[in-house]
Amino acid sequence: MQRGTARPSSAATAPLPGSSRTPAAGSTGSAGSAAPAAARPAGQASAARAAEHPEAGHAAPAPAADAPRRVRLSLSRVSLWSVARLAFLLSVALGIIAVVAVTVLWSVLNGMGVFSQLDSVISDVVGSESEFRLADLLSLSRVLSVTVFLAVVDVVLLTLISTLGALLYNLASGLVGGVRLTLSDD
Repeated sequence: MQRGTARPSSAATAPLPGSSRTPAAGSTGSAGSAAPAAARPAGQASAARAAEHPEAGHAAPAPAADAPRRVRLSLSRVSLWSVARLAFLLSVALGIIAVVAVTVLWSVLNGMGVFSQLDSVISDVVGSESEFRLADLLSLSRVLSVTVFLAVVDVVLLTLISTLGALLYNLASGLVGGVRLTLSDD
């Protein structure tokens, strides 16, 4: 069995590979023990299993009661569908935040008179005969329509790039075994 992989609960009664013992029907997986394996604490169950099957490796000493538990896991595969859903929802949220931020920024700039001051600077530079007005070009409706278009493009691109990244991770994980994590219970 690989380190860091989970075993189903029925694996306590199944023999380890290479073992000549086979559990009898209804046995608890430990010879001469009256307590079922599921009723024993995790440390006792693993120690009993290691005592029954010495070829599985040496038994580590049981951790002290107040010591934090450590678990070594490896992230070997990521579900593409869950990555696509999460990326879609997060990019939609970012798009909504962008629309609200652009609206607030435009309102603040318009309230401070930035657009009218820029119009007067442009008319001084170009001349008064020019019909160009920056306020018409940067109207709220135009700015919001461009922002919504960019937000929709952002949603599509982020969802596709995230899903492609998860696919590439799964392929690379198949070659090198994934990312190894050590989790501790503080």
